[in-house]
Amino acid sequence: MTRPDDVRIADLARPVLTRTQAAAVAYAETQPVQFRVDTILAAAMKRTGLSEFGKDDFRARLALQCQSIDEDTGLGALGRLGAFSNLVRYATNRLRFEDLLLRHPEILELKLERPLIVAGMPRTGTTHLLNLIGADTRLRSLPYWESLEPVPIRGEGAGRDGRDPRWTRCNESYQQMVANMPLIVAMHDMPPEHIHEEIELEELDFASYLLEWLCRPTRWRDHYLALDQRPHYAYMKRVLQALTWMRGPNRWVLKSPQHLEQLPALLDVFPDATVVITHRDPVSVVRSAITMLGYGDRMRRTSVDLAGLANYWIDRVEKLLAACVRDRDHLPAAQTIDVPFHEFMADDVGMVARIYEKAGLPMSPAARAELGAFLAANPRGKHGQVLYDLKGDFGLEPAEVRRRFGAYLSRFPVRVED
Repeated sequence: MTRPDDVRIADLARPVLTRTQAAAVAYAETQPVQFRVDTILAAAMKRTGLSEFGKDDFRARLALQCQSIDEDTGLGALGRLGAFSNLVRYATNRLRFEDLLLRHPEILELKLERPLIVAGMPRTGTTHLLNLIGADTRLRSLPYWESLEPVPIRGEGAGRDGRDPRWTRCNESYQQMVANMPLIVAMHDMPPEHIHEEIELEELDFASYLLEWLCRPTRWRDHYLALDQRPHYAYMKRVLQALTWMRGPNRWVLKSPQHLEQLPALLDVFPDATVVITHRDPVSVVRSAITMLGYGDRMRRTSVDLAGLANYWIDRVEKLLAACVRDRDHLPAAQTIDVPFHEFMADDVGMVARIYEKAGLPMSPAARAELGAFLAANPRGKHGQVLYDLKGDFGLEPAEVRRRFGAYLSRFPVRVED
């Protein structure tokens, strides 16, 4: 049954660009970029006036990311410009972080207390769960504006409006994104105060799977899958220590789908973490994720290849879930909880209370009130609902796709969705 605010993307396969979208693409075509390590690092050094990047091993990974982006021949001018801007931003953030550590080595002595870490596929309720728990002010979380610029520019104070300039810059980008891609807010809204994934922080070490969400970097994907993630998670932890040093408290709530295929590394770096693993019918995960990516591809890519997009992400979701099946039982039972999507949707605050019990964190009246205030301000479907149609849009039978995930569905209490 459809509702008045349901949205069907009728031109997913053959997009018709709006005037605003066409103008953004045309502008990007006047801004060619070169994916070279020296070009990216030089831009970061010019932006910051700094030159100390720390250990040099990241350069080889950055070079591989650059090569992978160049090898994605379907990536258009705007997609290339966006990827280049991200790499410069990561290098800039790394310079500022390393500079902060040089000036304040005591940061690394700071202890992070028993984090709550959500690991689950996108579209399984992880974002809602992260933001709901993030409303509890006893815990430290990572707002989107801070994830983009984790270390402030030295000497840059609050603006005349009292806002952190990093929030202001993030909001300007957010408003531009909404103007260019208005339906994104109904699929995955990311305003500046939205609580975001810490995987952005791992990219200071150029080591995460994040690039896969922006292009088809097959060479990087294969290298990433073979990486020992422990040193890169350890680097991310140091960034979290710096953020805690700047603003507490020291008990974090974190989240990333990547953790599903990195559970041993995650536990090695955060041995006292409570790990929360969300579960949902993989068909629902795939169809919503590839619809969102397909919508973005109208601007990122020279043409929209829905079949190629579906094949790539069905394979990636299969790999992520296979790793979860392989490694789940290695997690300590006393520190791990599985969260079926249908149970979380039926009683989200009740599920948070169960998570808190596992983590040894009381559900205080004040915390319950903070969670309630968040829910009141963020009702489900606040920006409407995009309709996802795996067969109609991608020509795929849901039952056939679901067969790819038999081992996962046999292992976890997942409710099959239509």
